[in-house]
Amino acid sequence: MKKLIVILCLALVCFTCKENTKASTVPINDAIQEAENNLGDIVSSVKENKSIKRLKEELTAKGFQTFDYVDEKTQDTILMQQYFIAFLKRGLVRNQNEEEANRLQSEHLAHLGKMYDLGYADISGPFGDDSDIRGITIYNVPTQKMADSLANSDPMVKAGRLQIEIHPWWAAKGFHLR
Repeated sequence: MKKLIVILCLALVCFTCKENTKASTVPINDAIQEAENNLGDIVSSVKENKSIKRLKEELTAKGFQTFDYVDEKTQDTILMQQYFIAFLKRGLVRNQNEEEANRLQSEHLAHLGKMYDLGYADISGPFGDDSDIRGITIYNVPTQKMADSLANSDPMVKAGRLQIEIHPWWAAKGFHLR
């Protein structure tokens, strides 16, 4: 929140100090008033976003595990949520013919897409090497039992081509990959 206020103040200063022909013809009080109106609109839109406290309450009510901490550098409150990371490992049954393996792969991708569309999985992807760990899926569900059930309903897992290993994993809520 402090970052936002600093950014808004800098924008206000830049806006009021901007040199252009309009600025020279508009009285300073009008420019300040316009900047305050713009700042008010921005602050209103920020207030529409859920507070950390509200988000934490909603997640807790749904059964999610959370904790928060204050970032020493920014003084922002960071909400951490428990997710479940599923390692998709090479299974014991890999003797399917090419046609069957391709069908299972299509069904596997459809399953992962469905998990994403339903909001149960946030990210999935294969690894770029040929190790026994073939890929990961990060499940955004309240319990490991639910993540395990969803992961094991994957057609590749049911066919034995993949096996699942799930671990609890903590990440900051709302952060994204860069």
